[in-house]
Amino acid sequence: MQRRKVGSSGLEVSRLGLGTMTWSRDTSPEEAADQLDLFLDAGGTLLDTAATYADGGSEALIGSLLSGSVSRGEVQICTKAGIRRTPSGGMIDASRDTMLDTLDASLGRLGTDHVDLWLVHAFDAVTPSDETLHALEIAVSSGRARYVGVSNYPGWATARIATQATGRPSITATQMEYSLLQRGIEREVVPAARSLGLGVMAWSPLGRGVLTGKYRAAVPADSRAASEHLAGFVEPYLGDRERIVVDALATASDGLGLAAQQVALAWVLSREWIASAIVGARTARQLETTLDAADLQLPPAIREALDEVTAPELGYPERR
Repeated sequence: MQRRKVGSSGLEVSRLGLGTMTWSRDTSPEEAADQLDLFLDAGGTLLDTAATYADGGSEALIGSLLSGSVSRGEVQICTKAGIRRTPSGGMIDASRDTMLDTLDASLGRLGTDHVDLWLVHAFDAVTPSDETLHALEIAVSSGRARYVGVSNYPGWATARIATQATGRPSITATQMEYSLLQRGIEREVVPAARSLGLGVMAWSPLGRGVLTGKYRAAVPADSRAASEHLAGFVEPYLGDRERIVVDALATASDGLGLAAQQVALAWVLSREWIASAIVGARTARQLETTLDAADLQLPPAIREALDEVTAPELGYPERR
């Protein structure tokens, strides 16, 4: 598997990152171990997790795997902080205290003294961005994080925090949802990131699993849409507009003799500004099909047709 630079930084990551959102909850330790072995054998290096995934269970499972047959040096770990658990649910909190306390807890669960990339999980409209930046600065200067970035930030906030970081450790990456079903970042986030030298990492490049085509006829009993944890996550992409896109993707993949998820992922990776696409799977067998798309090149006519059917609406002031 090829590696790509993350923006203008010196960080290089595998074109595909292994997502672990369901590890220890919907994905067993045995399946997680099989996935990790398969991913590493394919040349992958980037493991993506977060302090909130399975309430820390994902990080703890990664830590247990790294204490076994997998060496810490074989993987790059990306984790996130900035969502605090409360009795009523998750609360966005990118304050210095919460960020650094969360990082220390993450390192403990992961069983490592540093992470390769540490991200602010979500935009905090209350905490001053300068305070959040200070937490990122402390993480880098103390050696607890090699690189830092943001996730799920709007374009203006991405530009602001990246500009404020002048003279501090730079904002290296922004991790955003991006797929044939969600191209909103093309309006402002991508132009901001490219202008300021940030790498863009795509989460859910398979449209929360919908682009696999598994939901075309019904909701499978063993799918995310049938899970009590993830049904609400998938449901927004089960509408009429999404069905049109899935049908177009199925036509393209049938014509190419490929699986729908392979074509969907190859389309995301064809964007030169995508540093890495984060893929997750319930089983190693599902992951194997996805990994086969890492170096797939789509015919220009197919790529252009998918571009056209999924183009985001542009208006003032983005449309010129």
